[in-house]
Amino acid sequence: MPEFILVNPQIAPYVAHIQLNRPKELNALNLELMLEIKEVLIQLDADENVRAIVLSGNERAFAAGADIKQMAGRTAVDMLKIDQFTTWDSIRKTKKPLIAAVSGFALGGGCELMMICDMVIASETAQFGQPEISIGVMPGAGGTQRLTRAVGKVKAMEMVLTGKFINAEEALKYGLVNKVVPIEHYLNEAVNLASVIAEKSPIAVQMAKESVLKAFEMPLQEALFFERKNFYMLFATEDQKEGMAAFVEKRKAVFKGQ
Repeated sequence: MPEFILVNPQIAPYVAHIQLNRPKELNALNLELMLEIKEVLIQLDADENVRAIVLSGNERAFAAGADIKQMAGRTAVDMLKIDQFTTWDSIRKTKKPLIAAVSGFALGGGCELMMICDMVIASETAQFGQPEISIGVMPGAGGTQRLTRAVGKVKAMEMVLTGKFINAEEALKYGLVNKVVPIEHYLNEAVNLASVIAEKSPIAVQMAKESVLKAFEMPLQEALFFERKNFYMLFATEDQKEGMAAFVEKRKAVFKGQ
């Protein structure tokens, strides 16, 4: 059983929920917690009864950063040997949609973990930041890259070089989150979003997610070619036949992931 996360494989039909569970440490991300997330996501990715996944902390904190106590005494050689970012790379490769439900602090590694997710629902209390500069380092799990792609160069520079936080409304303005809701609704709103996605063809959703992510990894023409191949491949699925038949027959499609 995981020690640092709580897992509900069916918080809603076809929707799983992972909750970070180190409340005394504001869900600080130690190596063990990240490994647990990685292992559970691998399991959920292989589970046909799961089509979308919600990742949350608690009302006080999504995750207030990495576990600094665990890192403070390490050398550069220690960090290379530990190679903690292979765990992050595995999480990034999750095929099913990941939706972050964020309340309170999403700072440092917490903000980086949130940005690995595909969509973000934030409570009105949420605060986002990359404050690593204040302890003599810099973001190392994608913060300088994903934040820049989300909010643009000048805002990313300000956040990374000053360590200042932004609130939920600013995050919405800069495109870092999808929606801001009252704190009592943030988790339900994320589950509702996941449920809408879970009603779609899981194969089409997976291929569409892959294609969107390629927009950040490939030149335009290569990405368009990738998109086209995925589009053609979906015509080999039963879900494509069901979806188009349901549209013609004016009924709701029932997708089986085949």
